[in-house]
Amino acid sequence: MKLVRYFTFAAAFCLVMPAHAKDPSFVAPTVSKAFLILPAPPAADSDQTKAELAELHGIEATRTSAEVEQAKQDDENETIFLFKTVFGDGFNPDKLPALAAFGKRVKNDEGLNTAPAKDGFHRMRPYNADKTLNPVCKTTTKDNSYPSGHTTTGYLLALTLIDLVPEKRDVILARADQYAHNRLVCGVHYPSDLVAARLMGYTIHAIMEASADYQRELLPARTELRQALRLPL
Repeated sequence: MKLVRYFTFAAAFCLVMPAHAKDPSFVAPTVSKAFLILPAPPAADSDQTKAELAELHGIEATRTSAEVEQAKQDDENETIFLFKTVFGDGFNPDKLPALAAFGKRVKNDEGLNTAPAKDGFHRMRPYNADKTLNPVCKTTTKDNSYPSGHTTTGYLLALTLIDLVPEKRDVILARADQYAHNRLVCGVHYPSDLVAARLMGYTIHAIMEASADYQRELLPARTELRQALRLPL
């Protein structure tokens, strides 16, 4: 039975790949194997999904206008500069062009590596499953909730920044956690979408770190950022 399930997953994985034909910067989806390594999301009629929908209703009922505004801002920002709250106003693409270019290269691999799981698991978005939810961020009719792309991006970029500035590890990860939680404030993902996305972020980064290209391209961004922060090189 497990063997049949494996080949079913593998066949689906191969089928979804051509629709996302784009060159990876550092990590190809055939290496991360998202659809094969992630557990299947909770079934639509499961107790866990019902509990997650109830959690989203609870967040919706208590979210403040400030929380909504921050969630909307995060919805629009999938760049490394979402960590401006950690590093301050000088943390911007105009002052850090090498970091901006490197961040785009890293971000590129998120969509490629999560697509096989998003397409393969085909999980309906919570607001499409429960029409009484009121999302405050961009919505889609596609069934691509699992894993969360934004959340994967947040953790992938967080781990990249830790490579550059390990001294700020804890605050960087705290911001990544907030960025992930804001997908719930938006009302556009289930909590389990975030759990899977965190796993994907760490997986992609672990493979990425072993890439000689990643290590080479990291150096100018690291030097630029540490000089801007007046940290030792």
